[in-house]
Amino acid sequence: MTVSVAWDAPDPLPGPLVVRTVEVSDPGPLAARLPRGPVAAWLRRGEGMVAWGRTARVRPGGGADRFDAATRSLAALADRAEVHDPLEVPGSGLVAFGSFTFDPADAGSVLEVPAAVLGRRGGRAWFTTIGAHPAAPPAPLVDAPRPPGPLRWSPGARTAEQWRGAVAAAVARIRSGGLDKVVMARDLLARADAPIDERALLDRLARRHPDCYTFAVDGLVGATPELLVRRSGRSVEALVLAGTSPRGAGPSEDRALAERLAASAKDAEEHRYAVESVRTALAPLCADLDIADRPRLLRLANVQHLATPVHGTLAADRTALSVAAALHPTAAVCGTPTPAALEAIRELEGMGRGRYAGPVGWVDQRGDGEWGIALRCAHIDGPTARLFAGCGIVADSDPAAELAEADNKFRVMADALTG
Repeated sequence: MTVSVAWDAPDPLPGPLVVRTVEVSDPGPLAARLPRGPVAAWLRRGEGMVAWGRTARVRPGGGADRFDAATRSLAALADRAEVHDPLEVPGSGLVAFGSFTFDPADAGSVLEVPAAVLGRRGGRAWFTTIGAHPAAPPAPLVDAPRPPGPLRWSPGARTAEQWRGAVAAAVARIRSGGLDKVVMARDLLARADAPIDERALLDRLARRHPDCYTFAVDGLVGATPELLVRRSGRSVEALVLAGTSPRGAGPSEDRALAERLAASAKDAEEHRYAVESVRTALAPLCADLDIADRPRLLRLANVQHLATPVHGTLAADRTALSVAAALHPTAAVCGTPTPAALEAIRELEGMGRGRYAGPVGWVDQRGDGEWGIALRCAHIDGPTARLFAGCGIVADSDPAAELAEADNKFRVMADALTG
């Protein structure tokens, strides 16, 4: 496998790579500081990081070892870096943002080191420059991001009717044995008259979905509810989501839908597979692992999920990215058993997922980081947005109900695009 590193400066950089972090006063809404150009972001409840410019980019290609290849390239970059970081908090100093393909057979994974990072965590804010020459601290935007304007919508790889047929085929395969659960995804296309400004999407997503992780990496933008892993020192945590219901129009309907979700055998089965896949992946890596016995209800703006928190202590030093690699793909986005589910996805979905449902997040030079699963997202390419949504399919799944659930999940990005 070939790993390429593209530099935004002469190759090699003149002298060492200089990384300098300084503490700054509260910058206000982080997304409002992003300039035009390549951007990256990881935001939740007003905290996180935004970044711009590009000092280095690693494209590890396809293969199961794409995570290891990206990690080695970042380590090689860190070895030649002069890091001045008096804060030493997760995300300060040298940091990279990444997004990896769902399917190991697909190329397209990326790990990027930005030129500038603005972050806030626990009441402290910082500004980091990465490169041969320091950048100036960010000023308030003078070119406010603009909504994309009118959009033309079209089906993606499959029409709604075709996708229902694919779900029915997945149910039949599950009932025939050898497959317990498979996650079926579909896509939807939107086209504007001018290039779509990612900053407008980030601003809307962060404000409307504060409990999700709003992200942007190399054109992939979204607000995921699912934390694959957070690593701080030897401590790791995750939040497993599987089993979904819409929100109600009022409090009484909302409670009724929540009670139906909690009592649903189909959703409980789907959730159990997701939890066990995380347990199987994390247990060998941890000296201790605490997984809640019963799921709780996670209410978001447009859906509610069954959610199980996970906490553990790593038995050995591993980076957040390497833990994310060990977890991917979970049953929440693939199915179980994993090989049979991945084969069914390849045969029945009729599309390439790209980086949808793959790990997305960040890692710093200490190995700390946060990685989510790229859900509720769209890939932005100039004036075109490709939206994604997926549903967990088990033996009792109803294709019409799954289509309605997928349409509801599209709303997060569709609403961000339309206003």
